[in-house]
Amino acid sequence: MRTNLEWVKSNAESVVAVGLAVTMSVLGLVDVIPTELVSKVIPLTLGVVAYAMLRDRWRQESVNAEIQQTIADVAATLQTLDERVAGIAPVGGVLERTQRMLDDMAVVRFAVGAEVSEALAKARIGTDRWAFKGGTGAHTRVVTLPDCLKQAHRDGRDFQARIEILDPTDLDVCHRYAALYRTLAEGEHDDALTWTAKGTQIELYATILAACWYKQRLRQFLDIEVALTSSVSMFRWDLSAHYLIVTQRGPRFPAMIVQRGQPYYDSWRTELQTSFNECRRVPIERAPRVPLDQEPSPDEVRILFEVLGLDMPDDYDNADVQIIIEKALRDSNPFLRGAGDNLARGAA
Repeated sequence: MRTNLEWVKSNAESVVAVGLAVTMSVLGLVDVIPTELVSKVIPLTLGVVAYAMLRDRWRQESVNAEIQQTIADVAATLQTLDERVAGIAPVGGVLERTQRMLDDMAVVRFAVGAEVSEALAKARIGTDRWAFKGGTGAHTRVVTLPDCLKQAHRDGRDFQARIEILDPTDLDVCHRYAALYRTLAEGEHDDALTWTAKGTQIELYATILAACWYKQRLRQFLDIEVALTSSVSMFRWDLSAHYLIVTQRGPRFPAMIVQRGQPYYDSWRTELQTSFNECRRVPIERAPRVPLDQEPSPDEVRILFEVLGLDMPDDYDNADVQIIIEKALRDSNPFLRGAGDNLARGAA
């Protein structure tokens, strides 16, 4: 009902004209009013109809003008929004460059998770040297040496490596190292719970064997040295020509990153060199006395360690020596170390 009333209100002129025309026509037909009066009313009715038509046209023109103005306003708004969106990319670039500049200015930066692996990968790019100090040197053996040697061979340049690891002939230090990481285990499924002294020994022998194997094949441009310590630490130091990176156990733990040119970089470089010089040196220069095949045999490996003065324990059988060979040449997991991955699991 309300809708009908609103329609009648909006179209009052047309309603009046139609009503007047119908009324006068009916009254004229039944001779209630004179014909002359009907004739006079016709122009009035036509005038009302004409007014209604003019008003409707005016309304339509107003609506069209409003629609055009709305379209113009929307177009202007979209243009402004597009300009603002276009300005976001340059601002983002400025923020990114600013962050990089702040990182470069920082004396020490910190990284966690995948950032640690990315930082180590960045440190390996184009470096002509690498110094490592830590536990078993597994990551150096599995990732660092192969990658750096590949780059050096491709670029035709020399490469220098200094590796300081635990002494595999010191069973006490191997026990202390394994015990330390068992205490750092996070939950009952942490691989650190499986670490043993013998497994640690196997890792250490594998790192030394890898160094000798690479030295025999790349002696023209590879200068590699290994030193042995009896000091246990949960930290590991990796020093390239561009970065110093201090890590703990694996990528789950935060790493400290110092770029070359910062005071701590030079200080730690001196510290690592001093520490290396005070350790027991492995006489790798004797290694060529025992030529190693592409796939060394257990007997070759036993003789090699005898020549190096690092005789294996008497209880090591050929299966143990084969594990060392596998780890030295074909290991694939640089983080699950210290005893206990699939090759060394069950070691006493």
